[in-house]
Amino acid sequence: MKREVTMDQQALRHLLQQVASGERDVDAALQALRALPFESLDYATLDHHRHLRWGFPEVIFCAGKTPEQVAGIAARLADRGPRLLGTRATPEQYAAARRLVPDLQYHELARCLWLDREPDQPRHPGVVAVAAGTSDLPVLEEAILTLELMGHRPQRIVDVGVAGLHRLLPHVQTVQTANVVVVAAGMEGALASVVGGLTDAPVIAVPTSVGYGASFGGLAALLAMLNSCASGVAVVNIDNGFGAGHLAALINQRIVDAQERARSAQPALGSP
Repeated sequence: MKREVTMDQQALRHLLQQVASGERDVDAALQALRALPFESLDYATLDHHRHLRWGFPEVIFCAGKTPEQVAGIAARLADRGPRLLGTRATPEQYAAARRLVPDLQYHELARCLWLDREPDQPRHPGVVAVAAGTSDLPVLEEAILTLELMGHRPQRIVDVGVAGLHRLLPHVQTVQTANVVVVAAGMEGALASVVGGLTDAPVIAVPTSVGYGASFGGLAALLAMLNSCASGVAVVNIDNGFGAGHLAALINQRIVDAQERARSAQPALGSP
């Protein structure tokens, strides 16, 4: 089955160039653009324009959806692009979706279904992803998978929470040379402030719902992170690994692009 190409900026430019050169007529171009803004299903309205606006296709939040709904949405998104991400997915939802998208993958720890038909795309370093404890890994892995699908190669630092702060010390240089740091922590959520005090990079703090009763499902960590005395710490919602990963990818991409422009602007070695 022939698959449509995601209508990102490069594909849209190519389509317009084909029309301008006469390689494709107006009716054929209109057909290609027809489903660009959105597509209506009985139970969802798919935003196919999101890749053009944000640089990444619409992500499926699988919680609360039936396996059949997740499968239908995944199939339509997979028909239009090389990458796909569904968060908070159950094995049952994945099994239903895989029947329609045979090359779909499942990340059990991150609880995500995903697809990447361009695994050799360049991935940029610059992001460091830190988990306070092993119990925080599902949220951190959701952030890491998001980053990888968006073209980045994050470095993991795990189980370095404040109960044994000496475990973080060997990684200080890594944190200090990062473009952006994602920190996932439950309990009292103190690790984000510690990391924020060690680096001048933006820190994206992710409170997790890990902890005993008085953690109130991550609310204690959320409030602690919002009250951080360290500068440059921003906070996403409880357990929102996807949101943290997406924001980190946007920040890192802008830094990478700026570095590339600076290199391009430098005169060639030996030139007058």
